[in-house]
Amino acid sequence: MRFAAIADVHGNYLALEAVVADIRAQGISDIVNLGDMVSGPMDARRTVEIMMGMNAVCVRGNHDRYVTDYALDDMWPSDRLAHSQLEPAQMEWLRALPFSTIYREEVYLCHATPDDDNTYWMEAVTPEGIVHMAPIEAIEEKAKGITQSLILCAHTHIARAVRLRAGRMIVNPGSVGGPGYRDVTPYPHTLEVGTPDACYAIIEKRDGRWQVTFRQVPYDHQAMAELALQNQRPEWASALATGWIR
Repeated sequence: MRFAAIADVHGNYLALEAVVADIRAQGISDIVNLGDMVSGPMDARRTVEIMMGMNAVCVRGNHDRYVTDYALDDMWPSDRLAHSQLEPAQMEWLRALPFSTIYREEVYLCHATPDDDNTYWMEAVTPEGIVHMAPIEAIEEKAKGITQSLILCAHTHIARAVRLRAGRMIVNPGSVGGPGYRDVTPYPHTLEVGTPDACYAIIEKRDGRWQVTFRQVPYDHQAMAELALQNQRPEWASALATGWIR
């Protein structure tokens, strides 16, 4: 089994196009998508249009849910922008996506954790806003009840693979379109990946063991940074241009 995992596109259609082209160049036809396709200060409509035509296995992210289910006054600015850009059919498509799903009977997919689409799984945040890797005990606790040998999650935009002590593997493929953000949950913090390149993962099973390769794909990130700036989101523009928020 060999497939690609993508996540956290956040309206960055140029990054998505570059990643899909790279996936096809690797001879891979199957793609799973872990959500948060929209809610970035770029172009939600074009992004969802691409996703709807890909025939990928998808789950819904927390921001996809915010855009389709929240009242406008309760949305973050990027959610409101995405809401204004999406066609009714695209909204319905996002709304119908599952919270989690199973791919080929062996792979569990969710956006963040099995119980909450807005909680970090493999990372934790201190009250001072420092993001660090969570203890293995906490990571394994969230995996209880999942029988699949491979678990895929996203949400933090950090490409990471963790082997659980019983042999299972958890993978976050990183973010296609959002190399940095600020958040207030569970404490105010900033997440920066340090590169403007689009990130995804190639995953395959060899001799009964899962292996992951993370790929970083260059694209015209400056064009997306300029679009974010036009949409009055300078912190996004900084992240898109450099991988850092300054």
